[in-house]
Amino acid sequence: MDLKSYLNLYELLESNTSTREENRAFGLVHVLDKNRPARQLIAWEKEHRHKLHHPTMSEKSTSYLYYVTLVLSIVVFILGLFSGIALLAYSGHEPVNVIYFMSMVVFFPLLTMSLALFSMLRANRAQSLLVHTSPAFWMEKILSYLPSNIQEGMKEIKINPLLVNWIVIKRSQLIALFFSLGLFISLLAMVVTKDIAFAWSTTLDITPEVFHGFLNTLALPWRDVYPWAVPSIELIESSQYFRLGDKLSEEMIGNASKLGEWWKFLAFATIFYALILRLVMYVVSTLGYQYALKKSLISLKGASYILNNMNTPIITTNATVDEHVVSSLSKDMQYVRTLDASYDFVQGWAISTSQIVVLNDAMQVMSQSILEVGGSNTLAEDSAIAHKSFGEVLLYVKAWEPPTLDIIDYIEELAKNTKKIIVYPIGTQDEMYQSKEKFINIWIGKLSMIDNNQKIWIKIP
Repeated sequence: MDLKSYLNLYELLESNTSTREENRAFGLVHVLDKNRPARQLIAWEKEHRHKLHHPTMSEKSTSYLYYVTLVLSIVVFILGLFSGIALLAYSGHEPVNVIYFMSMVVFFPLLTMSLALFSMLRANRAQSLLVHTSPAFWMEKILSYLPSNIQEGMKEIKINPLLVNWIVIKRSQLIALFFSLGLFISLLAMVVTKDIAFAWSTTLDITPEVFHGFLNTLALPWRDVYPWAVPSIELIESSQYFRLGDKLSEEMIGNASKLGEWWKFLAFATIFYALILRLVMYVVSTLGYQYALKKSLISLKGASYILNNMNTPIITTNATVDEHVVSSLSKDMQYVRTLDASYDFVQGWAISTSQIVVLNDAMQVMSQSILEVGGSNTLAEDSAIAHKSFGEVLLYVKAWEPPTLDIIDYIEELAKNTKKIIVYPIGTQDEMYQSKEKFINIWIGKLSMIDNNQKIWIKIP
């Protein structure tokens, strides 16, 4: 389930030409998804996707959005890479202040993820300020640079505001993940290629003991498994940097070989706070996006109509021609008014199996063997079906089509191998499958002329 499916369904519903009977047949095939309307709609979209003109609006719009996201991801990755290099730049005269890099890989991600969480909670609002503070919000501005024909198509599509907000949230987490990846790679590259002396310095009145406790708290996710990735109190004391003129303290110079140990803590802090937590946020935003997509699919104009067609049986009505039909019955013609709950075979003359399934649903009939006869079938194929049939057979025929010699011959052959045949002349779907009296009388007259018709019955209203 993705945005492409949503846009395809939007286009299909705008020019829907499917009939109620077709939709009910589709619903019966996908009956297991009856309580999952979004899945039903996606399956319906896949079934009718071929009706769309190519390239579809979904193909064009999602393609452009993909490339916009790709370009932004590459740009922020490079930005993260160079930001990390700038933060870790070591001139050889002054140590690199770990506070700056920690701010980018710990505090900044925590701040932006907190804003993202609030955005998720308020994503159901059409105008959510927190959503629009996300960097990905500017993707909407970038859309103004798309070709004019794409812009016009996008304006015509009324995307649910809930879905728009979650698209922005999800893509912002992906873009932020690439920025953090750039920071992490820059840290590894600088540590490998340079001998960096790290230190920490702040104008706040913080003692090494307090700072050690703070770092110990930050390192809680990994300190028990990788204790060597947590700065010791000795390292913190020896790497505290006081900028007095342009000179370093003699003690710091003496401990220069130990100052590089800070990279382990910075690497693990980047992995956990900037990458793992961001990846978790991306997964959460993906789940929220899927939830929004499901709600948006169901709320599309025309979706409820399709779902109602798929899941609501086509109920037949009682006719008012009972006595007229009975009076026209031949004394040798047997008839039934009520169908049984199941039959050994249900067949339809020039009626597709999907239509037969809908008819069975409307008549509340079940059968393990549903077959189409007549129509495009050859005589050999119909003969094979007649020979393998047994027991009681329900045969649907189109009442408005007069019985031809082909169907009479088939009924005669079918009667040789079965116990009972119920011929059911049906009307059109618009007539709720109820046939007109004159058509039923024609079929009664024709069936009564068959020799040895004791096995043949006709269904009347």
